[in-house]
Amino acid sequence: MKINKYEGYDLDSLIEEAKKEFGENVKIISYEEEEEKGILPFQKRVKYTLFVEVPTPKESFLELLNKEEKNDEVDKFLKKIETMIDKKISSIKISNMQNLSTPPHNEQSILMQEEFDEFSGDALELINALLKKEVEPKIAKILVKESCGLDINTNKLDLNTSFFKEAIINSVKKKIKFSGPLKIQKGGLKVKAFVGPTGVGKTTNLFKIASELVINQNLKVAVISIDTFKVGAIQQARAYANILNIPFFAITDSKNLKKTLSNMSGIDVVLIDTVGRSHYDYWRLGEMKEILGGGNELIDISLVISCNYKNSEAVEIVNRYKTFFSINSIFFTKIDETYKPGILVNLPIKTDIALSFVSTGQRVPEDIRLLNPEKIANYLLGE
Repeated sequence: MKINKYEGYDLDSLIEEAKKEFGENVKIISYEEEEEKGILPFQKRVKYTLFVEVPTPKESFLELLNKEEKNDEVDKFLKKIETMIDKKISSIKISNMQNLSTPPHNEQSILMQEEFDEFSGDALELINALLKKEVEPKIAKILVKESCGLDINTNKLDLNTSFFKEAIINSVKKKIKFSGPLKIQKGGLKVKAFVGPTGVGKTTNLFKIASELVINQNLKVAVISIDTFKVGAIQQARAYANILNIPFFAITDSKNLKKTLSNMSGIDVVLIDTVGRSHYDYWRLGEMKEILGGGNELIDISLVISCNYKNSEAVEIVNRYKTFFSINSIFFTKIDETYKPGILVNLPIKTDIALSFVSTGQRVPEDIRLLNPEKIANYLLGE
């Protein structure tokens, strides 16, 4: 990656220049302000320096092959690959010889291990499809059972719907709560905070929400950041706020938060960005709870969780955060980085917390979706 620098006296013009040169998805890192004095004492103007991150193209393997000067290097690389393949084939042959008496592992064996004796037919097929997406066995049973009836031929449970998607949608509607769209009335102040571990994408997704509220709902939005610990966090958030032309505040204690919120005249919604904290760091979580306490009962708290987490770790995160915060909803991120999204149903069923949004990528504001039963079914079935 490389960093480009732009200098000038209009920040918006610098941002537009970077977008024209590198496209709408160029990543803004930070910007700096410098006050310049004119000839006369009262003549002053601000000079801006904008820093953007630009991905540098990488050579593909085929491009490497086409370079004559790299032939020796490529030959060595290919010989290494051939040797590794030969060793792997030999180990597989030995393993097969040692396990001739063991029946091959197949999809049905997954079902036998979990003892789904009460199900048959399409119900078993759907359970197996859910298990492959890392839906926990008990959760898979709960979901499938909701859409089953008794098959008189087998005296076992089978689906009473014609399609898997319909069965999942019906079950999810009964077993999982959804927060629905953000319900914000003009003239009434709503405060929403995003909490969660480090690296789950709180800041980026907060501004996706802000963009939706400003651009599509024409609401007056302000952003408060209490993430003063991570290097560059304030600069990044301030740059996003400048692009949307919305007020931005950085605070460090509950007293300032309370004062800032009390002065929000004419604002419809305030979004609070928090610092990422490990769910094992009780001291730091306590500090953050004390700061957010400046908002009293006004604050609606959303816990941000990555779909990359293991199910057991995600449950642990929720349970530990719940001891400090009154969590109203779960916001899933990085769904585009996993092909086994069982966490989408495991977590809400185990914790009984409503689902709100899912992040589908890094683009702001496009890559965000409101979660509902149909979208859950699409993810679980790979549609």
